[in-house]
Amino acid sequence: MGETRIVFQGDRLWLPSGPVPEVEAELSLRLPEGPLVLQVHPDHPLPAGVEALGLRDAHARMSEGDWQRAGRAYQWLEWTAGHRFCGGCAAALEPGEGHGRRCPACGRSVFPVHSTAIIVLIQRGGGRAREWALARSPHFKPGVYSSVAGFTEPGESLEAAVHREVAEELGLRIHRLRYFGSQPWPFPNGLMVGFRAEYLSGELRPDPVELEDARWFTEGDLPLLPSPMSIARKMIDAALAERNDG
Repeated sequence: MGETRIVFQGDRLWLPSGPVPEVEAELSLRLPEGPLVLQVHPDHPLPAGVEALGLRDAHARMSEGDWQRAGRAYQWLEWTAGHRFCGGCAAALEPGEGHGRRCPACGRSVFPVHSTAIIVLIQRGGGRAREWALARSPHFKPGVYSSVAGFTEPGESLEAAVHREVAEELGLRIHRLRYFGSQPWPFPNGLMVGFRAEYLSGELRPDPVELEDARWFTEGDLPLLPSPMSIARKMIDAALAERNDG
């Protein structure tokens, strides 16, 4: 049985109907857990029996484990492609300590990083009157609302980022903040850290620079929700199940 290979063409993942065909790659690397990852030229002809899909579209066609592995592979490709040369002296980088790379000329070392973002589901009230604050970005598909999210800033804790983003984007104060879970987000190199929180005070005033709309929704009038693959949807589903179980 051959080794596991993951092939990307730009930001599109190859989904072959059979074994991954042999291909000449512009860039190749091996994930720490073993699979070989290949990046082919954007103009490379698509082999017979192969589809090339973006990671979002590919999710419905793959197991969760395979999709997560493909997302991890894409993040490694992105980082490797962007770190071939030293940012200090422009010399070609060489393999360094661990999974990092080192400059043989000036000694600078670089290591893989990701962009950390928070996402928070805000709740108020209880029983059948319980509501969730959901917002709509202009980048969402038509009709979709989701939990508010944003990137952390340098020197900021995850908790501080949650309070800041909620205040800036929704005009609300929250409390009883609790961790929900995290999700690698390969678009292209993110880590989403999810929290749930309770409403404390303030009137819902969405930031018009970031959001098209924001509202309080009950279970009976929920809008279109994010894809089931997202941590935003997982938090909403968990909140609904928790209330129904109660």
